[in-house]
Amino acid sequence: MKPLQQVTIIVKGIVQGVGFRPFVFRLAHQLNLVGSVLNNHLGVTIVLQGNSELIEQFIDKLAKSPPPLARIDAIEVTHQAQLSLFDQFSIIDSHAATDEHANVAISADMSICRDCLNDINDPQNRHYQYPFTNCTNCGPRYTIINALPYDRCNTAMADFEMCDDCHAAYINPMNRRYHAQPVSCPHCGPQLTFSVINARAECLYDSSMLMALEQAVEMINRGGIVAIKGLGGFHLVCDATNNDAVAALRQRKQRLAKPLAIMVTNLAQAKLCVSGTETEWQVLTSPEKPITLMTKRVDGKDNGRDNCGNIHPIALSPLLAPGIDRLGVFLPYTPLHHLLMQRLHKPIVATSANRSGEPIIGNQAEIEQHLSHVVDGILGHNRPIINACDDSVVQVIDGQLQVIRLARGYAPLTINLHSPMLSNSKNSVLAVGAQQKNTVAFGFADNLIVSPHIGDLFTLETEQYFSRSLATFKRLYDFSPSHIVHDNHPQYAPTQWAVNYQSEHRLLPSHCIGIQHHFAHILSVMAMHQRTEQVLGFSFDGTGLGDDGTLWGSEVMLADVHGFTTVAHFSSFKLIGGEQAIKHPVRILLALLFEQMSLEQVLSLPIAAIANLGSKTVTNLYQLWRNNSHCIECRSVGRLFDALAVALGFIGSSQYEGQAGMMIETAANAYYTESNIEPLSVTLNTLYDQESLPIQWHSSDFITQLVNCAVEYSHNPLIKKQICWHFINMISQQLDSVGQQYPQLPQVFCGGVFQNKTLLSQCIDDCKRGQRQILPSGHIPINDGGIALGQLWYGIHHMA
Repeated sequence: MKPLQQVTIIVKGIVQGVGFRPFVFRLAHQLNLVGSVLNNHLGVTIVLQGNSELIEQFIDKLAKSPPPLARIDAIEVTHQAQLSLFDQFSIIDSHAATDEHANVAISADMSICRDCLNDINDPQNRHYQYPFTNCTNCGPRYTIINALPYDRCNTAMADFEMCDDCHAAYINPMNRRYHAQPVSCPHCGPQLTFSVINARAECLYDSSMLMALEQAVEMINRGGIVAIKGLGGFHLVCDATNNDAVAALRQRKQRLAKPLAIMVTNLAQAKLCVSGTETEWQVLTSPEKPITLMTKRVDGKDNGRDNCGNIHPIALSPLLAPGIDRLGVFLPYTPLHHLLMQRLHKPIVATSANRSGEPIIGNQAEIEQHLSHVVDGILGHNRPIINACDDSVVQVIDGQLQVIRLARGYAPLTINLHSPMLSNSKNSVLAVGAQQKNTVAFGFADNLIVSPHIGDLFTLETEQYFSRSLATFKRLYDFSPSHIVHDNHPQYAPTQWAVNYQSEHRLLPSHCIGIQHHFAHILSVMAMHQRTEQVLGFSFDGTGLGDDGTLWGSEVMLADVHGFTTVAHFSSFKLIGGEQAIKHPVRILLALLFEQMSLEQVLSLPIAAIANLGSKTVTNLYQLWRNNSHCIECRSVGRLFDALAVALGFIGSSQYEGQAGMMIETAANAYYTESNIEPLSVTLNTLYDQESLPIQWHSSDFITQLVNCAVEYSHNPLIKKQICWHFINMISQQLDSVGQQYPQLPQVFCGGVFQNKTLLSQCIDDCKRGQRQILPSGHIPINDGGIALGQLWYGIHHMA
C-alpha cells in the first residue's frame, strides 16, 4: 500500500462564484481523495490527502477542465510533511482575512445558461417563468457584489432569505445551484413591478409579477417606451419596427442621430436584421452576449420567407442608425429578457437609460426623477444593483474581436502577470484613465484589473460615478495605491483627481506619474500581450495633448515601456475657436482650405456648410485663422474625417462622436461593393523628404485635393463614395509604407480612428502581405477605454 500524501493547493484567478468548490468536491470524490476546500482572500484553497498518483490526476484535471465560467491564472502546490486527520472531503465556509489583501479575480456578469433557460420554460419546474433564475454557471456577479469573498451575505441578495427548496439546492454540492449566491425562486426571491407614468409623472404600481411583464409587453406593442431594469442598469425599450416609437424615443431623449442598438429574440431573428460572418455569429451568441456591430440587411416589407422561400429582412425603423451601414445587435441575456422577447416576437430598441453624457441609471427612483418625460412605464424589481455596469459593445475585424466598450460580460477585466513584477512588492499602482470613455485600472500582486466602462467625465454625475467606481475596487481589494498614473493633460478630471489625491495622501511627487495620451494607447495593447520590448505603434484618434502643447492624434511611434520616438504624423492645422471647431467641424474644413486657397476661392466653393455660415462669418473665421487668434494647433486624423464629412455634405455639425468616420466608412463600403475601383488624381504628399524624421503627411494639401475632386466631378453620382474609399485607402497605403521600414517590429493599431473597420482591415491585409506581426487589441478597448491599462503598464515599470 502506497503511503498517504498531503498537499495544499492555492488556485488563483476567476475561481469564486463560478461553481469552483462543488467542482472540486465532485472531482475529489471521483478520485477517492479526502480533505477540504474553501474560498478566501487568496482565491480557492484546497487541502488534499491520498495517493500521490491520484493527487496528480486531480491537479491535471483541475488545470485542463475547470468549470465553464472559471479562469485559472495560477495553481500553487505545497507538499506537507505533517498529515492532518481527514475522513472525508468537505467544503468549508468562506472566510475573509482582515489583514490580507484580496487576490481574487471578480467574475463579470454572465448571460443565462442553457440549463436555467430550460428551467424557466418548463411548466413542471419550480423556476418556471421566474425572471431571476440562475445557477453557478450564469447570472449576476460584479453588479451584485459588495465585498469579498463572494458569499450571499456580501451581495445584493443578503436580505432575501432562501426558502427550504432553494436552501436545499444551495447546500448540496451535487446541485448546480450549490452556493450560487443569487439563487432564488418565486417564493423567496426578487419580484417584478410595473409602473405606469401618467401625465403628472406619478407612478401606478402593479405588484403581480407576470402581470407586470404582460403590461410592459402591451405598452411596447402599443408604441410606448418602457424602462426595464437589467443586470447593471435600466434599458429604454421600444418597438424597433415602429417608426413612430423610435422617433418618439429620439425626440424625448434628445438623441437625434446617434445609433440605437436592438435586442432580438434569437439568432434566427438576428439573421433577418443583419448579415455576418461565422465569427460574428459566434461572438453574438457567446456567454458574454455583447452588443455586436454588424452589417445591416437591406430593409424589406415582409418578415420571414415569401411563397418562394426567399428570406426577407425584418422591416426595422430607418431611424435606428441613420446614414450608416452597421447596426448594433444583441441577444437576451437574462431570464427577464428571454421572457419579454418570447412575448414580443420582434426586435426592440434597448438603449442605456441615462441622461446625455451621464452614466447608466440603476435605481428606479432616478428613472422617475430624471426620465419621467421619456418613459411611459417602468418594469423594475427589488434586487438592488450595487455596481452599475453598461452593455459591452464589440465588433469583429478580420476574425479578431475588437472591444469598443468594456462592460457587462467582459469586465472587470483581470490580467494575470506572467512575471512577478508586483508579487513580492508592497507597491500598488492606480491608473485613472482618460477624460472620455473612462475606465480605471489597478495593479497589485499578480493582477492587472481594468474596471468596466465609466464614461465621459464632463458632468458632476459622471465624476461622482468615477469616484464610486474607485471606491468599489478599493473596498473589494482593500486597495490603497502607492503610485498613481494619469494623463498629461492638466485639465482632465482624472488628472486633477490624481494630483489632489497625491497632495491629500502625501505621496512623493515621483509617485504621481504623467504619461502622454497616444503613448498610453500603444502601451495598452502591449499590456494585453505583456510586452515590454519595442513595437511600431499607430495611434490615431480625435484629440490628445502632445508633449509640445498642441493636440496630437496621428502618431506613429517606436515605443517600449520606457518611452517613444515619433517617426511620422500628419502636419498640423488650426482648430478655429478651439473646441468649438470639434462641435462645428466646418471650422476645421475652413482652416485646412485657408492654407491652400484664398478667402474668395473658399467662399466660391459649392459646399453647403460653408454657404450656410454666410460670407461675413466665414470672413471673421478667416481673420481668426490668419491672426492665429483663439486657435489651437492640431494634427488629428479624427478631425480630418470630420472635415471631409462636412465637405461632402454628410454632416453639418457633429451630432455624436465618430459620426463622420462612420458615414465616410459607409460610403466607402458602398463604393467598394457597387463599383469597380477607379483611381483618383489625388495623392497624399509629405511636407519634407521621406528620409527626414518624423515624416509629415500634408493634411491641408490632402483635404484640398479631395475637395477639388468633389467639385470637378460633381456630375458623377459615385464621386462622393469614390472619394471616401480613396481617402481611407491612401491613409492605409502611407501606414503600410512606414511599416515596411520596420519589418522586424510587431505593429500596434490603436486609438478611436481604428474602430473604422475598413481602414483597419486594409492595414491588417497590408501587414499580412508583408509578413509583419500584428499585436491585436484583444479584450482591451482600442479607444480611450484602454488608456488606463496603458498607463498602468507604464506605471508598474516606473515605480522607482
